[in-house]
Amino acid sequence: MKKTVTYIVIVFLTFQTTLFAYSSNPRDFINELVNDAISNLSNKNLNNSEKEDFIKQIALENVDISALGLYTLGELRKSSKETDISKYQTAFEKYFLKSLTSRLTEYSESKFEVISEEKKSATYTIVSSKVLPIDSKSPEIKIDWRVYTKNQDKPLIRDLIVEGLSLARTQKEEFASILSSNNNDIRILISKLEEFVNN
Repeated sequence: MKKTVTYIVIVFLTFQTTLFAYSSNPRDFINELVNDAISNLSNKNLNNSEKEDFIKQIALENVDISALGLYTLGELRKSSKETDISKYQTAFEKYFLKSLTSRLTEYSESKFEVISEEKKSATYTIVSSKVLPIDSKSPEIKIDWRVYTKNQDKPLIRDLIVEGLSLARTQKEEFASILSSNNNDIRILISKLEEFVNN
C-alpha cells in the first residue's frame, strides 16, 4: 500500500513539475510546451484517457481560455446577463478542451520547430513555427502563436494562426452564425456547446 501511495505521489509531482516548468520567454515557452505535448501524445505508456488529461491540464495552465471565450462571443458579451456569461464560459471551456484534444491527436507523430518571434507590443508576441509530419508525403504546417505577455512571468496563448487562418476569429464567426440564426439567444449557443461536449 505504501509503495502504491509513494508511486502515485511521484507521478503527481513529476506531472506537476512538467506543467509548471515552461520558460517565461515566449519563443522558448511555445517550443517547450508543444514539444512536451507531442512527447506525451506519442508516449506508448500512456492510454488515451491519460493523454487527454495531460493536454487538458496544459491548456488550463497555458491558454487564456477565459479571454478566448469572451472574444468568440463577440458583442453579445456586453449585453448578456452575468449569469448567462458565467454559464457560457463554463460551457466554452469544456467545448474548447474537447475540441483541442481531438485536434492535437493529429500531430502526435510530428516534429515541431520554432522559426522566429516578433514582439508586436508590450503585451503581445507572435511566435512563428512549423509542424513537420513524420510522413514525408504530408506538407508542413505553418502555425503562428499569439502569446499574451502582460504578466512577464506567465505567458498565455490567446490564438493560433494556422496557415494564415486565425482559429479564434474562425470560432467567433461560427458562433456569430449560430447566434444570428437564433435571435442572438446566448442560451441557444450554450446548449449547442453542451451538446458538442456530451456527444
